[in-house]
Amino acid sequence: MVKNIDELQQFGTGNMDATLKSFGTLSKGMQAIAVELADYSKKAFEQGTAATEKLIGAKSLEKAFEVQSDYVKTAYEGFVAETTKLGELYADLAKEAYKPFEGQWGRAASVK
Repeated sequence: MVKNIDELQQFGTGNMDATLKSFGTLSKGMQAIAVELADYSKKAFEQGTAATEKLIGAKSLEKAFEVQSDYVKTAYEGFVAETTKLGELYADLAKEAYKPFEGQWGRAASVK
């Protein structure tokens, strides 16, 4: 009986440690994602402002269409690249947040 209580306490302590490590990983990962989103937002705003200035300065309708087309193409490519990068960041975050619990699942079966 005493052995089971000690095992249960160790299991509980292990779960707490794994949870704290996981929360630390989640915190760092979410900060990295927030920084990435802020950088992308700033870059997209600057590109939109530059395109607007070029559009205002266009001397002809053809030039205006060219500026708009270039901006849309660039904005779309940037968006696709950013969503891919964010997807990778989220996937890596999920993997890293799960790592502290990998050893705990084997112990859960042995503690009864």
